[in-house]
Amino acid sequence: MKIGVLALQGDFAEHIAMLRRLGVEMVEVRLPHHLHDLDGLIIPGGESTTIGKLAIDFGLLQPLQEFGRSRAIWGTCAGAIFLSKDVGRPQPLLGLMDIKVARNAFGRQVDSFEADLDIPELNKISGVDRPYHAIFIRAPIIDEVYGQAKVLSRLDDGRIVAAQQGRLLATSFHPELTDDARFHEYFLSLAR
Repeated sequence: MKIGVLALQGDFAEHIAMLRRLGVEMVEVRLPHHLHDLDGLIIPGGESTTIGKLAIDFGLLQPLQEFGRSRAIWGTCAGAIFLSKDVGRPQPLLGLMDIKVARNAFGRQVDSFEADLDIPELNKISGVDRPYHAIFIRAPIIDEVYGQAKVLSRLDDGRIVAAQQGRLLATSFHPELTDDARFHEYFLSLAR
């Protein structure tokens, strides 16, 4: 199995470190030909507008859209925004997931927080029944899940923070900033 990490901007190094820890072959994706032979792709957190503009500048927008139609993509934080079909404002998007996302829904950097989430899919794959400790940094919220997408997790107040649509995965939080590899393992199961 070979997983790519979109390495245009954001916290791609942390995802790379987690994949290495799991013994997964990985590729830093910066150009369209880097997508060749990948089983899946992670789009990291960062700044979604910048990621979109760089994807256009490097000729990656259409190749990423084509990749996501047949292979697994996981967007974390800004990556979830980039995967969505709607953010309520004009900016470059892949438009692959049936989700509407609100950027910076929790406020500014100082409003970052951590929360324990119940995610049954992670418990199934790992055989471990415990909450997932999630880190939210200038996080988006998934306002709406429709079509083929389904909710994977919500905060206690009901707001959606993780969704899945087939082999596509979106999280508002940053699993790469924890020591818990269960979300990466779950994504690897989708990429197989």
